[in-house]
Amino acid sequence: MTQAAIRAHLTALPGATLSIQWGDDHVYKVGGKMFAVMRAPDAKQQSISFKTGDDSFAILTQQDGIIPAPYLQRAKWVQLDRLTRMKAGELKAYLTRAHAIVAAGLTKKARAALGL
Repeated sequence: MTQAAIRAHLTALPGATLSIQWGDDHVYKVGGKMFAVMRAPDAKQQSISFKTGDDSFAILTQQDGIIPAPYLQRAKWVQLDRLTRMKAGELKAYLTRAHAIVAAGLTKKARAALGL
């Protein structure tokens, strides 16, 4: 999956926003809370990190090229070493789920304001 396709999918999720942080990292948020982070478009090594549930974290981190995300492993985030590590449909499903997990942790008021 290309970075442009991932960006289009992530920004199309309800209430999702993109901010550039930590230099040039693309940070995707819902209600001000991160759910995915992707390296800058011009980065030599493209990778993506995202929030997972407990079971998905355990399963995914057993696969080649997927590791606990640096600095975020306690929060059950994983990092893919390249954007093509998963099939497009599978990656989209995990990213949509990451959005849902983080959105579910928002207050009722915040979810309502975002139309969730």
